[in-house]
Amino acid sequence: MPYKNVKDLPESVQDNLPHHAQEIFKEAFNSALDEYHKEETAFKVAWSAVKNKYHKDNDGNWTAKD
Repeated sequence: MPYKNVKDLPESVQDNLPHHAQEIFKEAFNSALDEYHKEETAFKVAWSAVKNKYHKDNDGNWTAKD
């Protein structure tokens, strides 16, 4: 199921990612779901998209890459 807004994302995404990263996740997930029709693949694509712009620091927080 596609996500209409970031408030619809799984708690694991909402609780860990900054708002902008959540937007990236949502857009990438929806696009991949539309293209591949598999949620598992869409989740992988979405996390990959987030990791292109953000990284997890030593404290486990997601921060934007420079």
